[in-house]
Amino acid sequence: MFASKLHHDLGILTIRVGVGAAFMVHGFPKLGGGPETWLELGKAVSYVGIERWFTFFGFMAATSEFIGGLFLIIGLMTRQASFLMCCTMVVATFMHLGLGHEFKVYSHALKMAVVFLGLMLIGPGRISLDKVFHPYEVEDGLDSETPSDSEPDENSEST
Repeated sequence: MFASKLHHDLGILTIRVGVGAAFMVHGFPKLGGGPETWLELGKAVSYVGIERWFTFFGFMAATSEFIGGLFLIIGLMTRQASFLMCCTMVVATFMHLGLGHEFKVYSHALKMAVVFLGLMLIGPGRISLDKVFHPYEVEDGLDSETPSDSEPDENSEST
């Protein structure tokens, strides 16, 4: 088999580290920018119908990018971090659409929302702190399906 469990886990690790590092670099100046930066950043939620707490939402977006990126790299709370980062990218996509930007402008946020959705679904892989702290919650990768998942049992009745 070409795609072994190790290849699977190394692939997920590569995505986590690459995307996580990029988001840490992208989120650091936002997080360090303070309340004025968070206020401006948080105004993006108005494009999804939220008209309050802009500073809070800006802080949360900056935190999800920086801390979420760190958590992706080390594989800690990967699904939760991916969820928050996906939400941030969905809001960013709606902001760009609301401002009338072209696809080439909003495509980055849209693509990253899809990547984070994928990470939520696939999980952190075995090379992660999630696997260390929650070994029974992290799938063993490929070849972990049960017979009932792959083919019908020959002894089962079909209706």
